[in-house]
Amino acid sequence: MPFPAVLLVLIRAVILAMAGLGFASAAQALTLDEALAKTPAADLFAGAESYGPPQGEPAIVPVMRGAETLGYAYLASDFTPSTGYSGKPIHILVGIDPEGVVRGLSMIEHHEPIVLIGIPEARVLEAINGLIGADLGRVAAGEARPPQVDIVSGATVTVLVMGDSVVRSAVRLIRSGRLGGVAPAELAPEVQRELDPAATAAADWETLVGDGSVRSLVMTVGEVSAAFAEASEPLAAGRPETQNPEDTFIQLYVAPVSVPSIGVSLLGQQGYDRLAQRLEPGQAALLVAGDGAYSWKGSGYVRGGVFDRVELLQDGQGLRFQDRNHTRLPTLAAQGAPRLREIALFVVPEGAEFDVTEPFELQLLVHRATEGRDTATLSFNLGYNLPESYMLPAPEPVPAATTAVAATTVGEPMPEDDGPALWKTIWDMNRLNVAIASVALGVLTLIFFFQDLLVRRPVLFTWVRRAYLLFTLVWLGWLVNAQLSVVNVLTFFNSLLSGGFSWEYFLTAPLVFILWIAVAAGLLFWGRGPFCGWLCPFGALQELSNTVARKLRVPQFTVPWALHERMWPLKYMIFLGLFGLSLYSLARAEVYSEVEPFKTAIILNFMREWWFVAFALACLLPGLFIERFYCRYMCPLGAALAIPGRMRMLEWLKRWPECGSPCHRCAKECPVQAIHPEGNINVNECIYCMHCQVLYHDDTRCPHMMTVKARREKIARSGGPKMPDLGGAQPALKPATGAIGGTPVATVTTPGPAGKEPPAFRAQKRLAEQAAASTTSNPQGA
Repeated sequence: MPFPAVLLVLIRAVILAMAGLGFASAAQALTLDEALAKTPAADLFAGAESYGPPQGEPAIVPVMRGAETLGYAYLASDFTPSTGYSGKPIHILVGIDPEGVVRGLSMIEHHEPIVLIGIPEARVLEAINGLIGADLGRVAAGEARPPQVDIVSGATVTVLVMGDSVVRSAVRLIRSGRLGGVAPAELAPEVQRELDPAATAAADWETLVGDGSVRSLVMTVGEVSAAFAEASEPLAAGRPETQNPEDTFIQLYVAPVSVPSIGVSLLGQQGYDRLAQRLEPGQAALLVAGDGAYSWKGSGYVRGGVFDRVELLQDGQGLRFQDRNHTRLPTLAAQGAPRLREIALFVVPEGAEFDVTEPFELQLLVHRATEGRDTATLSFNLGYNLPESYMLPAPEPVPAATTAVAATTVGEPMPEDDGPALWKTIWDMNRLNVAIASVALGVLTLIFFFQDLLVRRPVLFTWVRRAYLLFTLVWLGWLVNAQLSVVNVLTFFNSLLSGGFSWEYFLTAPLVFILWIAVAAGLLFWGRGPFCGWLCPFGALQELSNTVARKLRVPQFTVPWALHERMWPLKYMIFLGLFGLSLYSLARAEVYSEVEPFKTAIILNFMREWWFVAFALACLLPGLFIERFYCRYMCPLGAALAIPGRMRMLEWLKRWPECGSPCHRCAKECPVQAIHPEGNINVNECIYCMHCQVLYHDDTRCPHMMTVKARREKIARSGGPKMPDLGGAQPALKPATGAIGGTPVATVTTPGPAGKEPPAFRAQKRLAEQAAASTTSNPQGA
């Protein structure tokens, strides 16, 4: 059975054997007992010896030292949603004393692909441990603001979600009175004011800002730099967004558009009516808008689905906006409103315990780079109090709504959203990059379609190929980070198998999506070669570095064929291992996918811990002596593409009958040894570099072409005197075997088929044949 067929059989077997195990494992939720079994009591409280019996629902467990209760342990995910970047819950075991002070934290389980972006897990845990010692009892009583964890660059969404889950769950537990340190009666009673239904008149922008219906935060670049300097962050202070300190850093606006008058003013009557149809009783919606050098949206929501630069604070609780509750707005409807770069409508999820009639704050997190990938973060708060003119004088309690929010897919627009979907907005922001990538793919298509014209000109083709590889490495790889990975393949298959597939999710990365479409088309027509040989930045880095090594006369080695054909299946084994592991745990497979050095060498430009850099260099170093060593023997992405690449439609790599027997020149000169000794090309290993096609047309190196050239030159050299112009093609002459009267006679041949010669030519031909016959019968001559 051929090797690709064996791979397909193995894949089917792996899916059948592991799918049930993987899905069953995913379906089981982590319990508090399992978390306690993984965490000694002393890790949460100093001197603790054991855990007591669970209490209440959700369960909390006393942490004991002998007969003394030091505090309680609980899972934060049991009290508050804690979905992270991966879309899966983050489970943190929290130790809290009766007064509401956090005494210990233990990370039990998460599926955050931190290592994919080069962030050690220890740095994330260090940031979360900054909450140990925080007095959340004061936060629950409204005497202090929720503490903020230190931001870890590259893992902002993960760290914020983890910190929020700890703080919000602790505040909720304290207010329930179950800890004993704070009695429920001591908490401020929940009072909900009612909005005045008669207050529906629209107002212009100046009126809205003047009476406090719209609140703003305006800062200059210089003011923010000064704030970083005061916070002892001189490196961040020295890296302003613009050179002019008087430039506007941000104009940030917030307004509750679920209030009828404010909503009609800012959204227009039709826009407010659509919003009102979406909202459940008691549910709020906020408009957040801004302009300036700093984006309050950031980019974390594109992949993680969480807006990591703003947070809604009220009564000791924090709420982060998510893109499934987000609607992009192009303009504001209020008369005289400015044109702002970023305008968004957020519906506050039900169950978030947010009351628009109570004071709240919108916290803005400002990030600035310091050293390498490290950043410094400052927070600025924009406070809001709803004017009394929008509320009834007497507050009346309103029961909280309990209807669940309908689940939406990341990036999918709400049905009532007239604005573009998230992925459309991202594509609009990347129009230039999309255009460049499209032109580059068009150029590559032309190279393939007119390959015969190029390969006949070896020097031109060599420089075209090198220029394209340089473009792939520098622009596609280092500048826009469009390096495909086996992680994309694993994520795609897992989304199909889990039933959570959505085009909108994959469309949020325009260049990656375009490349995958190009790869799919390339697989259909030519196999894996178009990507591996032309569009892979790491492959381009290997080939260009080997080219430089050859110029520097670095010795090159050829792997013996017997060893080579036993080594190239290694990459298929690596891919099958990752694929099988992804069915059990996609997060674990993403960790082991670091066998690809793409992220280190291309996306992060070697700005990682030394062991990642050392591994990437170890993958590149053999390529200086053996061209594309990693591509040949280790790349799991190449293996993943080679399997469906067998279904290609076109065979544009030409071969002569002599290829493989007796000639082996192409096989010996193939850069990746993709040509078998018997002459056939192994499409699974071919990167479509077209070197064999350059040889195919080269009459100075290809034995077949050299033979054809020699025959052509021999015919040209042996040609006799030209025949008179007979109105047709000039015949070729060669010496006859006889003579007529001692005069040599030429035997006439013609390239044209019989019956097509001119009459005069046929007559001369008969005369020559008769003379030759006469000479044979009379050798002595006349």
